[in-house]
Amino acid sequence: MTTGSAPPVVELAEAGYAYEDGPTVFRGLTFAVRGGRALALLGRNGSGKTTLLRLLTGGLRPTSGELRVDGVRVGPGRAALTRLRTSVQLVLQDPDDQLFAASVGQDVSFGPMNLGLPEEQVGRRVEESLEALGIAALRDRPTHLLSHGQRKRAAIAGAVAMRPRVLVLDEPTAGLDPHGQEQLLDVLAGLQESGTTVVMTTHDVDLALRWADDAAILAPGGPYTGPVGDLLGDSALLARAGLRQPWGQAAARVLRAHGLPGGEGDAPRTPEELLSLAGLPGGAGRSMPAAGAGGLPAQAPPGPAGR
Repeated sequence: MTTGSAPPVVELAEAGYAYEDGPTVFRGLTFAVRGGRALALLGRNGSGKTTLLRLLTGGLRPTSGELRVDGVRVGPGRAALTRLRTSVQLVLQDPDDQLFAASVGQDVSFGPMNLGLPEEQVGRRVEESLEALGIAALRDRPTHLLSHGQRKRAAIAGAVAMRPRVLVLDEPTAGLDPHGQEQLLDVLAGLQESGTTVVMTTHDVDLALRWADDAAILAPGGPYTGPVGDLLGDSALLARAGLRQPWGQAAARVLRAHGLPGGEGDAPRTPEELLSLAGLPGGAGRSMPAAGAGGLPAQAPPGPAGR
């Protein structure tokens, strides 16, 4: 991956990976995560998204090639792995695979304690992480009493407490209702503003177009990387990857076909942007109306099926 001019924080160089008694997932893979960019990783089930995340975060070791942090190879020693885990943290899709302590605070403190930090510093990290995730009031709550959305936040807080430069999230919005998704995106925006680079896998092309700066699409001959609008506007690539076109791209295409405003330039990322580009009411930050002016439907039209 070569998107952006910043040097890579973490990268795989000519990496290969094959599961024991299984197929080769990657061969000669070069993939880099650069600081300051929101990166969406997309691909159909079985395309290797989770394997790639585990290779980037040290959960799996490449069978060929190497993993680097700041250009330096990550070796098998404890010091190298500690350097990796304080630079990059992975949050699994199912928070129950990550939460294990009796209370939220105890769970979040586990990583910093394993670094051998003084108790006062551990406590400060726990407090700051819980505040960042908006769950400070849940510090003493037993983890088994949390809602699904709260468990997701607690798992992310545990990763944030390690102060990583790159936070890697596997399908973070899976299982969340629309309100829960918005809350999570607000949390991620706050982390990004504080300097954390965020990478997420998702099947939701609309979310990727709205949220990400860059995209990486796993498809035959790939991964393919670049600015999110460029990649998600490539219908042939999306078809090879088994992904549909985002509704914003489809809407812009319809507007162009009918000679309407808003059909040129970047595709809209939100319903409000679509209305604003088309010069219709409701485009100044308000929610999309129940029935759009000029006959536009209340729900944005889906892109052509690619699966």
